[in-house]
Amino acid sequence: MRLIGHLYNIEARLREQRASGKLRAVIRNSESRPIIERIGTILRHWKRKGRHFPTSQMGKAVDYTLTLWHGLRVFIEEGRIELDNNEVENAIRPTAVGKKNWLFIGDAEAGERSAIVFTVIEACRRRGVDPFEYLREVFTQMPTMAANDYPSLAPDAWLKKRKLPKPSSKAPAVIDASNPQRHCA
Repeated sequence: MRLIGHLYNIEARLREQRASGKLRAVIRNSESRPIIERIGTILRHWKRKGRHFPTSQMGKAVDYTLTLWHGLRVFIEEGRIELDNNEVENAIRPTAVGKKNWLFIGDAEAGERSAIVFTVIEACRRRGVDPFEYLREVFTQMPTMAANDYPSLAPDAWLKKRKLPKPSSKAPAVIDASNPQRHCA
C-alpha cells in the first residue's frame, strides 16, 4: 500500500504542475517505473513462494494483477493515460446508480436509446456545455435541417459555433433624431 501511495503522490504532483503528457511520461519513466517494477517483483515472489493460497482473496488478487500486468504498466509510457480510472467511474456513477430505477423504461431498444442519450449528456458535461440548453437547441433545430447538416450539432461543433464572435454589421450608423437618447450604431 505504501508503494501505491508513492505512485499517487507522484500523480498529485504532476496534476499540481499541470504537466503535459510528454512531461508526465518522462517523470513517470524515471520515478514511477522503479516503484511499479518493485510491486511486480513482490507479487511474482509471493506467487512463486506460495505465500497466499491461490483460492484465497489475496491469492486471487495477485493472480489477477499479474495477468493484467502489461496493461497496468501502460500509463508509464503514455502520459495522457491516468493511473486509475476513477474519472471514468465518477462520470458513469449516475447511470450505474440509476440503472435499477430505469430497469423497466421501455422496450428492448430503450437501453440503446438511453445509452445514446447518456453519452451525449456526458459529452456535453466534459466540454462544459449545459446539457439541457444544448439538447433544447438541438431538438429545436433538427426538424428543419437536412441529415447531412447534423454533424454541426455535435457538442464540439455546437460549442465552437456559439463561441464565435458575433459578425459586425456593415450598415451605416443611424441616429434617430426624434429621440436623442436612442442611438443605433
